[in-house]
Amino acid sequence: MSANPPDKLCVSCGRPFSWRRKWADDWDAVKYCSKACRRGLGTLDRALEDGIIAALAARAPAATCCPSEVARQVVENEAAKAGRPADPEAWRAEMERTRRAARRLAADERIVWTQKGRRVDPGTVKGPVRLGRGPRFDAK
Repeated sequence: MSANPPDKLCVSCGRPFSWRRKWADDWDAVKYCSKACRRGLGTLDRALEDGIIAALAARAPAATCCPSEVARQVVENEAAKAGRPADPEAWRAEMERTRRAARRLAADERIVWTQKGRRVDPGTVKGPVRLGRGPRFDAK
């Protein structure tokens, strides 16, 4: 009996997922952990990634930012682009999308997740986190 292949990271949500028997024939081609993640990324998802990078680029190299700060800024910017007033609480609904964007950037080593000053695994951490520059950070 052979061991299962190693876990992968979902390209949409950035969470780790394990091999399943139904994927035995095409495990190398599997990119997403679920049907929901297969829907793909939208413009807000890309805007959140860009917002995280911009927030970190505007700070000192060792400084961090809070994901909620990025969500607030991006939601406010999107409302302004659409020509409507920003709902002061709309950012809360986008926090999971912000975390997903941050997990994708962490998988590329562009950012790191920290909690109480220590690096943590973005796929399993719970509670408040901060985002910092990773080894492959670039502000482009």
